Amino acid sequence: MLKWERKRTWSARLTDVAILTAGLALLYGLVTMSGMWLGPYHPAVEISLGPSALPAYAAYSLFRVAVAYLLSLLFAVAYGWLASRSPRAEQLMIPLLDVLQSIPVLSFLPAVMLAMVGLFPHHEVGVELGVILLIFTGQTWNIAFSFYSSVKSIPRELGEVAGLYRFSAWQRFLQLELPYAAIGLVWNSMMSVAGGWFFLMACEMFVLGQRDFRVPGLGSYLQTAASAGDTRAILWGLATMVGVIILLDQLIWRPLTAWSGKFRFEQLESTTDSRSFWLDFVRQSRTLRKLRKATFDPLLERVTLFLARRARAGAGHGVPTAWKVWVMRAAAAVAVVAIGLGAVRAVGMMTGLNGQEIKELLRGAGWTFVRVNTALLLGALWTIPAGVAIGLHPRLARIAQPLAQIAASVPATALFPVVLLVLIRAGGGMQLASILLILLGTQWYLLFNVIAGASSIPTDLKEAASVFKFGTLERWRNLILPGIFPYLITGFVTASGGAWNASIVAEYFQFKGKILSIQGLGATINKATDSGNFDLLLAATMVMALIVVTVNRLLWRRLYRLAERRFRIEA
Repeated sequence: MLKWERKRTWSARLTDVAILTAGLALLYGLVTMSGMWLGPYHPAVEISLGPSALPAYAAYSLFRVAVAYLLSLLFAVAYGWLASRSPRAEQLMIPLLDVLQSIPVLSFLPAVMLAMVGLFPHHEVGVELGVILLIFTGQTWNIAFSFYSSVKSIPRELGEVAGLYRFSAWQRFLQLELPYAAIGLVWNSMMSVAGGWFFLMACEMFVLGQRDFRVPGLGSYLQTAASAGDTRAILWGLATMVGVIILLDQLIWRPLTAWSGKFRFEQLESTTDSRSFWLDFVRQSRTLRKLRKATFDPLLERVTLFLARRARAGAGHGVPTAWKVWVMRAAAAVAVVAIGLGAVRAVGMMTGLNGQEIKELLRGAGWTFVRVNTALLLGALWTIPAGVAIGLHPRLARIAQPLAQIAASVPATALFPVVLLVLIRAGGGMQLASILLILLGTQWYLLFNVIAGASSIPTDLKEAASVFKFGTLERWRNLILPGIFPYLITGFVTASGGAWNASIVAEYFQFKGKILSIQGLGATINKATDSGNFDLLLAATMVMALIVVTVNRLLWRRLYRLAERRFRIEA
């Protein structure tokens, strides 16, 4: 007994030392990045292709992706919560989310970069903030959709219990909505970070008219290597990226996956919970435990009590005061005027398009629509059975999760030269290569959402299916498909937006100084960005957004309502 206690004490001390060391390393990294950001602006940074530069480049890119993810998570949870709480807000915010997720990263690029550089013309912070915001635009939408759909599918009896105990909005969010959405948030966060790595090449190095914007990082390293046709440098960059992704999986995502398992909605204790060595290791820390008890828990309790008292004090005042009504009306009027002015300005810009450019837009929209839906169909054929198998079998998940993370995070544009050469030799050409590249960029939205849906199926339902000896067909029809349906629709919505975004890099590619392109909206947006033709860029972006929103309104939104009405888990 004494030996065991000594061993436990030394393990706890080792955990404290490891956490302290990691904290000091993080502090040193933040100080270093701050010094670089506050330094003078360099319009064209020289990117070294030597392997010795890769550790620093990896650290820079990891920091940008992490900051963009934290911003994405805060925005997505707030946005999804507001949309789910107010039917009036939902009517505006969900169509707006459709529009925002359908706008490609390159379409955000001119406004974001010019604005940030204009705000900080003499410091590197302007370009860095621009890159982070561009990564943010590729990460946040699927998290917002996930949280919104999870809150809308909360079982009715849980909502009634929260009402019975008079939960304030804060208590309901913290004790019901956030825990119920935890599994979906974790898996969609993995996909968001993977999407950040995927678009890193487009965000860290790009040309806008006559101006060259680039920052040191893995994305700019891979882009430079691909443009130079340096296969050795590409392999070094990919190996570094894979190493970072594996490290993140072991230290971040696997512990979060194991931790989120406790929020599964079920009446029986699960016997197949996933575990994480690093989560168990961190839980041994006495320093973290004391810090939580001394600071975090009392602060959270005070905030909860304060908000609960305010909610109860204002419970009798159901009608908002006059000044609040007028403030809301004034804000709505300003928003309407701003949208109207923007629409008039956009129409004015697009009147300058000639007939040839309009025909190019329409033909390109048709070609990209065919490629996107072909890629979605091919992705669904394998991600649904694979995601169900991974979600229902934790042992398989321990092996498949890091592999899926790596595959989803590796930029397909880095592999595109090799894929393109193979397909050209096989007779496929750019048409087949573009569909494959769109598939590589969009199938992971489906896979990660299906895994989240399958892993959240209650244990008691699975045991009931076993007791009644369901066959394979009955199990899929009566248990698996209804269980994963809300998550599957979220996956299709975000995969559709991701597929249109991926067309930007799939239809227009630079390799060894040559431009390889095919007709499509993605190629049109790339050409307009390179030439600084903002009229054509705006028109192509609006056509893409209009197609995505129309499909979402006519198809996916109806399926969302069906999932909310028929496939909600109820006791």
